[in-house]
Amino acid sequence: MRRILSAWCWVALCASLSAHAAELPAAPREHPGLLALGTAPSEAELRATITALVGFGTRHTLSDTKSATRGIGAARRWVQARFAAISHDCGGCLEVVTPAQTFTGKRIPQPTEVVDVVAIKRGSTDPQRVIVITGHLDSRVSDVMNARSDAPGANDDASGVAALIEAARLLSKQDNRATLVFAALSGEEQGLYGGKLLADYAVAHGWQVEAALNNDIVGNSRGENGAIDNTVVRVFSEGTKSNETPAQAAYRRYHGGEVDSPSRNLARTMAQLADRYLPDFRVRMVYRTDRYGRGGDQVPFIEAGYPAVRVTEAHEDYTHQHQDLRTQDGVRYGDTIAGIDFRYLARVTALNAITMAALSRAPAPPGGVGIHGALATDTTLDWRKVPGAAGYRVHWRDTTAPQWQHARAVGDIDHAVLKDVVIDDGFFGVSSVSADGYESPVVFPGDAGSFERSPPTGADDKR
Repeated sequence: MRRILSAWCWVALCASLSAHAAELPAAPREHPGLLALGTAPSEAELRATITALVGFGTRHTLSDTKSATRGIGAARRWVQARFAAISHDCGGCLEVVTPAQTFTGKRIPQPTEVVDVVAIKRGSTDPQRVIVITGHLDSRVSDVMNARSDAPGANDDASGVAALIEAARLLSKQDNRATLVFAALSGEEQGLYGGKLLADYAVAHGWQVEAALNNDIVGNSRGENGAIDNTVVRVFSEGTKSNETPAQAAYRRYHGGEVDSPSRNLARTMAQLADRYLPDFRVRMVYRTDRYGRGGDQVPFIEAGYPAVRVTEAHEDYTHQHQDLRTQDGVRYGDTIAGIDFRYLARVTALNAITMAALSRAPAPPGGVGIHGALATDTTLDWRKVPGAAGYRVHWRDTTAPQWQHARAVGDIDHAVLKDVVIDDGFFGVSSVSADGYESPVVFPGDAGSFERSPPTGADDKR
């Protein structure tokens, strides 16, 4: 009898949703344009960028800013010129800005101007919604205060800057409904100052940052221990919002959300896009804000209340990071271009370009997602509709599952009832879908999963 009732309930659920969901495909649609981006990045372009940046000798934040051939100033001007050339090729589609701020700190003993070089491609229909890619321009050697010695910084982080410049070149002539931002940051090695500068700029300009993709050390496929893997990239994401209030934390601890921050669901989206569009490449999600005891420019973004992740190669070679150029006991130390695997870097660049294109063409994530179902055998989800959405999907999974396991298209409505799906046994979320099938990240109910920015609450300074 129970099986008969369950079957009847399933039929009733399908019937109740069919009228609303008819216009949405049952599964995510494959987009040929995203598939083409998978093979579009040029290894020659990536090599040319890294070669140019290494050629400035050092890009230390405290290095020369006046020379035309050496130091951080020359490197910044080269990136600015490169963005200008890309903009010229697309009919002036990029606005290039150079936000600047003077900082002092533990690693900046004298007041020093930190400058970011940022190219902005405005969205056609939703310009205040912003997708950001970052990499840091500055480099260092063993002594973080040594601004004189050669610090090539080929992988840390000319590789990330090369990826974002190539992404800008590829996406400059394509449609984006949300705004795309390509940012070469400074001051990372001295205390994440470039990331803070850009996060402050985003807040001041009212950007609705939906995703910040920080690419830092993404060009090497061979680890110090000899492990070689050119098919995997790690994506680090925070589990709970660093700026949640005590009340929000108490609610989240009781009801769940520890693994469903917007940053975490952004990482899930990247993993799914890799599975769909990069058959020889995959994302390893890491449930941590950054590598153990280390940090990156995604941190100021999440402290400002924005979803952000760190993209980093699968196996790092620490003899090539933060090292004086030397040979010692038969080991060559230093971050030179010889350590770059350009095919691997092209794969990482493709993942970033696909992610930015997909997110910028999708509607915003639904707002105000709520969930109900205590003392019930059904689960109810409701949400606030967003512009550009033709419909929505509800998602759920086991509480121990890393990825969303089930999804159902529910059409252009603002609530859905999942019959005989018990709220106690799973985690739930909602995504928005455009008429042409582009889908937002999944939003977990409540403050824990909301993509809407909330002001910081005095998070500890990790710099």
